[in-house]
Amino acid sequence: MNVRTPDPNPGWLSEEDLFEARGRLPMVYVEAVPVRLDPLGYVNEVGTLLQADADGTMVRSLVSGRVIYRETIRAALLRHMEKDLGPLAFPQLPLSPVPFTVAEYFPAPSQTGFTDERQHAVSLAYVIPVTGECEPRQDALELTWMTPEEVLSPGVQMEFSGGRGGLIRQALAFAGVGF
Repeated sequence: MNVRTPDPNPGWLSEEDLFEARGRLPMVYVEAVPVRLDPLGYVNEVGTLLQADADGTMVRSLVSGRVIYRETIRAALLRHMEKDLGPLAFPQLPLSPVPFTVAEYFPAPSQTGFTDERQHAVSLAYVIPVTGECEPRQDALELTWMTPEEVLSPGVQMEFSGGRGGLIRQALAFAGVGF
């Protein structure tokens, strides 16, 4: 499955060096659950990216990407939000860089429930309100806004890859959405 967004500025490692590094150490990522809020600050929509994996199967994913060398968490969040949702998304970054959870991805199924066959990754996960117009990233077919009830439905949850449906459930619980 390919969840990478083409990056015109790949940063710190060549493809060969990245492959080598992924085999030797955990990679640090940020993940963001984009949301739209009502006037009282309650989540009324959740944004997910729809894309095709390597097999051509349609899967849902979130805004995500590596933290590059000498980059702050806030800068990485902003860079990936703009890259995946477009420059007019106007994300409202958190005051504190404390994530709602830390997700540990492993190349094979593990007790964490999160998998990424490419690597061992540690992901800092955030709920990020957006107020602007969003355009899906280059490798995504669409950005879908759903109500919390819709995104938590069993059918939609099955469309997430690598355990990200569980990450959505955690994000909404963190935001005070309970069912």
